Order: sequence, then structure tokens, then C-alpha cells
Amino acid sequence: MINILSEIAERIRAAIKLIPGPDRGKELCIGVDGTPTTYIDKTAENAVLKYLQDNDVSLNVLSEEIGFVDNGADETLVLDPIDGTTNSVIGVPLYTVSMAIGKRSLKDVHTAFIENLVTGDRYTAEKGKGAYLNGKRIQTKKRSDPDRLLMMIYLGNGAHPDSFALAKRVKTSRAYGCASIEMALVASGMADGFLMDSENNRRSIRVIDIAASYLILKEAGGEIYNLDGTEFDMPFDLELRSNFLAVGNKDVYDIVMFGSRGDKKEKRHKYGIYANMSLPAAADVAKRVMNALQGESAVFEKEIADHLGTDGCPIEQMDVDIMITVGGDGTILRAMQKNNASIFGVNAGGIGFLAEISVDKIEEGIERLRKGNYRIDKRLKLQTVFNGKKMTDAVNEAVIHTDSIAKLRQFRVYVDNHLATDLRADGVIISTPTGSTCYAMSVGSPIIDPRVNALVVVPMAAFKFAARPLVIPTSSKITVELVMDKGCLLVVDGQEEYDIPGLSKLEFSMSSDYGRFIRFDDDFYSRIHEKLDGGL
Repeated sequence: MINILSEIAERIRAAIKLIPGPDRGKELCIGVDGTPTTYIDKTAENAVLKYLQDNDVSLNVLSEEIGFVDNGADETLVLDPIDGTTNSVIGVPLYTVSMAIGKRSLKDVHTAFIENLVTGDRYTAEKGKGAYLNGKRIQTKKRSDPDRLLMMIYLGNGAHPDSFALAKRVKTSRAYGCASIEMALVASGMADGFLMDSENNRRSIRVIDIAASYLILKEAGGEIYNLDGTEFDMPFDLELRSNFLAVGNKDVYDIVMFGSRGDKKEKRHKYGIYANMSLPAAADVAKRVMNALQGESAVFEKEIADHLGTDGCPIEQMDVDIMITVGGDGTILRAMQKNNASIFGVNAGGIGFLAEISVDKIEEGIERLRKGNYRIDKRLKLQTVFNGKKMTDAVNEAVIHTDSIAKLRQFRVYVDNHLATDLRADGVIISTPTGSTCYAMSVGSPIIDPRVNALVVVPMAAFKFAARPLVIPTSSKITVELVMDKGCLLVVDGQEEYDIPGLSKLEFSMSSDYGRFIRFDDDFYSRIHEKLDGGL
């Protein structure tokens, strides 16, 4: 198969040489993936399709411009005919043809081929046989110097603020506008890692962009992770887009995601301890946490410290990496509103859906925490803007409800300035996926997997039965208009309250910030079964 892919690349190179320079970027139509199809893209794709037809090659095709072509074959050629189209148009010598062969998803890709169409450099891989550059075997870096990281980072107009923060933190960063080359540089040991983190889903990676470089990197000894630390995979589906972190070795993941440095990781974190002091056992539990952290840099929140007669610090001023909370979900939400540290929850309250361990597992859990045996679960936050002022971000939900008992209000809900629903109700909940297992669930919201980038608008005790929850992409802006000249309350995560006068409008959208939870081995669905099915 490598020979066939090599011949296809030759056809593409010959075809695009015939295109006059000024015509390369000419837009012909909109491709199946929803992006403009340029002359060079279509020429390259047509060259591939003609080769397959002329040589009777039995492969389906999944390509950027034409979409999925079902040729009745068992396997599919996942094709990006030109990766780095803009580079090719403006004369930057970094654009490739990227091809991979598999059945359903990245995990079963078995053959990969990338060629820089300017330099002729070829990256190839076959599953279980290693990765090669121009016929010579390549490997990722086995160790990375934290003080000399070279990271490839997506820094386009959809990039998340975390990406720019990383670019400032590492020694060197580059953004080449050609994901296959950037991944290949990690595979060949020239770069330490490649971060793709876009807050605009339309700018995230597609399977065609990464199929070939995925196998090449894996065969070179690298790893690819979702941003929550789980193993990365994508089905052969042009509708889906993802963020990821590709690394030459696991140390790079730790450095990028935690700011830690390889084997020294467990000695670098600063810990904060925050407890709900209204719970009778809170002080004793907090002392157990502190004892388990002996030898680490740790500080109590001021209220606990005062109770114990020791030094402490207000939570807003705690400069810590990990905040250990003692209490229930409310304690966790208060901590997340007041501090940006990653949260490790000890459940000393009720259900504790967001907490990670119970009180009886403190010593075991803290030991795992100190050893770095965990992952970071990033969760969307909801931003609320009222009269041009940004309110406190929500991890769970923002609730707009009547400020008078047993009095209905009328609301109009707009999505991207289009009227979505007009309803009379006690209120409206705008929920994140995290909040879909909380207040929103109690009034009829579907439970949403936190990996799904969606917000939910949920009516509260609506007058009309037809007023149902709406699931809305996080790329959209939601506007809620208070139609009546009667006031409401805005409540954020059950913690912060704001008076909202009648005839007002509030705007909701995905925040540029994330909540971060420290997780061990259990998955979201195990948590639902344990905490909700078995706990209610």
C-alpha cells in the first residue's frame, strides 16, 4: 500500500504544477466539510480519485472536498489532498498530501503516508513496523528538558487562551499552519509536542487532518491524548472535530497540562485546603488531609485555620495548583468561583457528584494525588453578560427565575439572534454539560456527557407543555429577554445572586475559562450509575 500512496503523491505533484500561481487559491465552491474548496484542493483531490479509478484500487474515500465516496470496499482512504492550502497559495513551502488507510477510526489505521509537496520529504508508517522519513527510521524524543521545550501550537483565531499562555511558558513555540507537518516534527524528534486547543469548534481538528500523522507519531513512539488525559481517537466522520495534545513522551503531557516537570512532578505542586465549616466533621477531615500531605507545600483556607488556631489565607488569595475541598458539590462550586486551581473534592456532604473521593479514602486518595496518578478533567464554563458587564462564570448553570413566589414571568430566548422560544414559566436555566446532572436534571434536562460541547436551555415549570429543553452548540450566543416589566433573580451555580429588572436582556456564551477537576480511573457513566442511579 505504501507504493500505491507514493504513486498517488506523484500524480498530485504533477497535477498541481500545472496550476498557474495566481489561480491556486481561487475558490470554486464550498466543500462537504463546510470550508471553501480552492483550485489546488480540487485539483489534488481529482488526481487521487482518477488514480484509484484508473488502477482499479479497491478503497472507499473520505476527503475534505468531496466527502465520503462509497466504492463498496472494506477499507477507506482518509485523504487531505492539500494540508496547508493557505501556505501553498502564499508561497510558504509547508504543505502536504496526507493519506491513511483504515476501516472505522484512527485506532485501526494501518498505513500512513505524508509528503511535503515542495521538498519531497516523505513520512511513512505501517502498523507495527515503525515510522520512517525518506526511508530512515525516526523516533520521538524519549526525554524532554522542561526548560527547553519546543512546542508546535495552534495559535489561529480560534485558539484557546491556554494556548497563548503555553506559548509564553515554553522555551520555543511554532505555528506552521500544516498539522501533518507539525505532527511529523514531533514524530521525528525535532519538536517535543503539538497542542491543538481551539475554543471555536469549527477551528478544531478533523480526522482527515490527523489520520496519517496519528499513525506516524504512534509508530515513532509518541502518544496522543484528549485534553482530559484520555486516549485520543476519532471515527471516520467529517462532521466531528476535536482538540488534542500529541507528545513525544509522557513527561511533555505532564509539563504542558500541569506545569510540572517529569519525575519531580509530585514535589512541585502547592496545595490548598478549603472546607465547609458548617459540617460538624469538617475540621477533623481537613486535619486528616493536611496530615496526608505531610512534606508538601500546603495551606489552609483562613476559616479553617482560625478554627484550628494556625495560619491561613483567604481562598481568593491562595496561590496554589490544587485545591482540596472538604464538603459537597456546593463547596466545590464556591471554590471554583473564588480560585482557578484544579479541584480535588473530598465528599463530606450528600451525594457529592463532583467530588472524587469519600472521607474514608483520604489517605489512599492523597497518596495517588502526590504520585501524580490522575488526570485533569476540563469542564466548560458559562459566561453571563448583563448591561455590558461580565458576571461570575458558572460551572453548573445560570438560573433566571421570578423574584416573587408563585408568580410567572415571560421570557423570549434567542439563539444567535434568532427567536428560539417564547414562554411563560417560573424561570429559565442555562446549563453546561456539568450542570446537566444538577438543577437542570431536576426540571427535565437530558444528562449530557461532558465531552459534548453543548449548552442546554431548560424551562422551569413552563405554562405550555410544548416548552421543552433546547440543546445548543457552545459556539452560539444565547440571549434571554425578560418580556414583562417585573424583576427576576439571576443565580449563578447556587452561589451568587443578582437582581435583574424587568425588560432586561442577558447574554450567555461559553467562557474562555475552564473548570478543572482531578480525576482517577472512573468514567462519567460509572459516576452516574454510582451517584445518581444508586444514590437517589
